[in-house]
Amino acid sequence: MPATLHEHALFAGDPVLAGVHHLNSGIEPHAHDFLEIAVIGTGHGRHVTSQGEHPLRRGQVIVLRPGAWHGFRDCTDLTVANCCLSAQALRGELAALHDIPMLRRLLWTDPVASGTHGVAVTSVDPAAAEEALAEIDLLERDLGADQRRPGRVLGRLITVLGVLADGREPERQTREATVHPAVSATIARIEAAPAHPWRLDDLARAVSLDPAHLGRLFRRHVGLTPLGFLARLRAERAATLLAHSSLPAARVGAAVGWDDPTYFARRFRTLVGLTPTEYRRRSRSATPPRLSTPAEATGERERS
Repeated sequence: MPATLHEHALFAGDPVLAGVHHLNSGIEPHAHDFLEIAVIGTGHGRHVTSQGEHPLRRGQVIVLRPGAWHGFRDCTDLTVANCCLSAQALRGELAALHDIPMLRRLLWTDPVASGTHGVAVTSVDPAAAEEALAEIDLLERDLGADQRRPGRVLGRLITVLGVLADGREPERQTREATVHPAVSATIARIEAAPAHPWRLDDLARAVSLDPAHLGRLFRRHVGLTPLGFLARLRAERAATLLAHSSLPAARVGAAVGWDDPTYFARRFRTLVGLTPTEYRRRSRSATPPRLSTPAEATGERERS
């Protein structure tokens, strides 16, 4: 698995990280524990993902969910503008973005629906690409200002996302794979009741599929098994409770579906990289730890 970049080491307490980079060499494949948007400007290079290598084009927009990986190769005068969102902020102060349909598709739906393990590559028109690069450059300056201006940063972020959502090219979007209905139904069922003691047989029966077939479909579209997805969702919700409530760790585990405190602590540490107690301490000191990569999350084989 490629090395992972951690938000607690890069974001300096901000919910957003931004920068415009000019590449004349490759960047080794790497994963993130945060969400990354990369807008491609002028220049040449190749994009490396689990699906192989593909030439980069001006106006491409690459969105990576937390845990997804990519890299760049053979770059010559390549301009890449990065706008990165904290995974913890997406569950907290930026959670309202999920309620805006065009942003939900850009940030959540497409990276899952693309079938490329959390990486979605779409395109915007040239004018939108140039505007997005300019806005990300301004966002970087706002983040680096001596006087913190969180309202200005949030406004600039919304502008960047709006430019990208409005500038997408519909004809290229139609070539992207859609999520299989059984996978969508299973995700909805799990998200509606993550604390339920789900079994793969129960989930498969609800969508009238063989458990092995549902597992294959889920891995193809989501990059995780159904129980791996459940475990990740439970860990994310446990992280929110640990950061924003005073519930004892054992009660947090029970609230998300892990009744055994020892098992909860072990699963949480596997998925997040810290014990529940250490996560709570760090989250309250504004140094959020990383979430797991998909490969780690799939360690949830027999139990959820």
